[in-house]
Amino acid sequence: MRNTILQDGTVTTVTVLPSLVLRAVGIGLMGVLLLAVLLTVHITQGQAELTIRTVFQAVFQPADESAHHIVRSLRMPRAVIGAIAGAALAVAGVLLQTVTRNPLASAGTLGISSGAYLTVTIMTIFFPALLWGGSLPAALLGGIAAAVLVFALSGGLRSSPIRLALAGMAVTMSLAGVTAAFQLIYENEASKLFLWGAGSLIQNGWDGVYYALPWTALGIAAALFFARRLDVLSLDEEVAEALGIRVRNNRLAMLAVAVVLAAVTVSVVGPIGFIGLIAPHLMRLIGLRKHILLLPTAAIWGAALLVGADTLSRMVYFTLYEMPAGAITALLGGPWLIWLALRAGRGSLRSAGAISMGERTRTMKLPYSMLVLAIVILLGLLMAAGLMLGGLRIHTNELWQLLIGSGSDLHHNIILNLRLPRMLVAAVAGAALAVSGLLLQGVVRNPLADPSLIGITSGAGIGGLLSLLLWPDLPIYWLPLAAFAGAVACAAVVFLFAAKGGLQPAMLALIGLAVSAMGSAAIQLLVIKAELRAAVALAWIAGSTYARGWSDLLRLLPWPLLLLPIAWLQARRLDILALGDDSAAGVGLPITRSRLWLALMGVALAAAAVSTVGTVGFVGLLAPHAARLLVGHQHRKLLVVSALLGAILLALADLVGRTVFAPKEIPSGLVVSVIGAFYFLWLMRPTAKK
Repeated sequence: MRNTILQDGTVTTVTVLPSLVLRAVGIGLMGVLLLAVLLTVHITQGQAELTIRTVFQAVFQPADESAHHIVRSLRMPRAVIGAIAGAALAVAGVLLQTVTRNPLASAGTLGISSGAYLTVTIMTIFFPALLWGGSLPAALLGGIAAAVLVFALSGGLRSSPIRLALAGMAVTMSLAGVTAAFQLIYENEASKLFLWGAGSLIQNGWDGVYYALPWTALGIAAALFFARRLDVLSLDEEVAEALGIRVRNNRLAMLAVAVVLAAVTVSVVGPIGFIGLIAPHLMRLIGLRKHILLLPTAAIWGAALLVGADTLSRMVYFTLYEMPAGAITALLGGPWLIWLALRAGRGSLRSAGAISMGERTRTMKLPYSMLVLAIVILLGLLMAAGLMLGGLRIHTNELWQLLIGSGSDLHHNIILNLRLPRMLVAAVAGAALAVSGLLLQGVVRNPLADPSLIGITSGAGIGGLLSLLLWPDLPIYWLPLAAFAGAVACAAVVFLFAAKGGLQPAMLALIGLAVSAMGSAAIQLLVIKAELRAAVALAWIAGSTYARGWSDLLRLLPWPLLLLPIAWLQARRLDILALGDDSAAGVGLPITRSRLWLALMGVALAAAAVSTVGTVGFVGLLAPHAARLLVGHQHRKLLVVSALLGAILLALADLVGRTVFAPKEIPSGLVVSVIGAFYFLWLMRPTAKK
């Protein structure tokens, strides 16, 4: 076997070392043996207990017996589709990591799986007849659109690993919010998508295998055919061009192959993450870097990993519903991503420094005081609209009569006991989330950061669901306390690991991504364990201001009242941190301690908010972005404007959620997620010009 490599700027053709080939063959054979064992064990798992002997008889000596029919019609297709999907995701991960020169790239981290899932959901709800030939075209369209969006947000194929990963996270969150909104609004049409959306290998025959196998085989064959070009693409772009490789065309071709492989997987088994991240890295750690060796071994071990994850999910079957394989891979992949971040902590991640979206600040010509006054007036008008609109519309004169002490008892009860506390909770929680996002963005030096980045929202979800599961008779007022404890615990884990790297922004962001993914997977498992209905689970996880009253406001209010003034006083430290570590150290600022205390304030504000209104995302991302467009980058001004815009955003989401589809109510968190998706589309243009 011969291969082309680069030596001192020249091209030399040499023979691949026999020892490396033997190592690859050995690793491949070990993977095949492990896969065979896992497939056998996998088929024996389930409600009907089957022996290995029965499995072999059903495969090689089939008879007209119920056990043999179970093996051949249900369990074998599930095991085989797991192997096919694992191989496809692993090869897609190799291609994406090579094309982007980004060790964090995979179908999950680049939003491809989420985009495919969204389009399949839309087609299932609105155009089910068009899916009779399979959902691959819809999944492919969504995967391509999501990939384009991620690359546009991050700055293209040359973007830094952390920036690309965070752009993928942001797009994944926005698309997931839109998907959840569709599933909640059209609960009946999308009822079968909840478990599949978590990544499930359940099959009712061989149709999925017959559908996915040709596409996966063609994709892997195409990747192997371009293996030598992939080796060249791993080099510097100038060198690859000098070798006669059309870098752009080849990258786009390999990116297309990766998207096809990911879309095929999503169309059959749903979005499954981390396989495309773990399998390629395992093979590279062993020393297999030539793609002719890396691709097949990664495919084998990717298949073994996914079949093993699904086997584990079946072995711990504990309720009426199985744990989805996608949740298991996230729980396994989260620690892997943390390890990667710590391993690279003294390398490229440490040098990543600040990350920007290339946004251009468009400050308003209005004086700052006039701008704040205008936003306050807008917030007041929104609050008034929230008091008047709803199932029973209250006119302006009736609202005025109530404010001056008259009016009917019915209107008094609706406004003062139902709508007013709810709107105030939304406004205060929105302000807390916005300032939390601003503080975390300043600490991480990344405008894509928000409380979801460091696991606060998922931690709150875990805490709340655990309290419902372990102590179902616990008074409801304990739920926010449990959510608060979960949010703080997850944030503490992130900072504990990130502290080993000096709280570097890139490492903090990566570890936060891993913990968030693990938290989301844990929430899925808890929802299934608690046997909650899909709509109830989606509404709880998404975050809602529904039925919030004066007691909720009293529990939430002390935190912003205490921490917002302190954050304003400490905002100048964020101005200094924005100049870079060297400049901050030069003026005597204790960098690590400042980051820690500012981050802790952000964690506390977000934990207080999500413990009251649920796991609402994007407020901490959108409000600071909009504030920068209005007042620039001075953090004291930013903090005030961000708080007001956050209050407006969540109050508006509450109003829209309870009026647009009345009497059905959409959780505020999903409304904000939909707004966030359109905001990212608007944000693409200035980012792409960077």
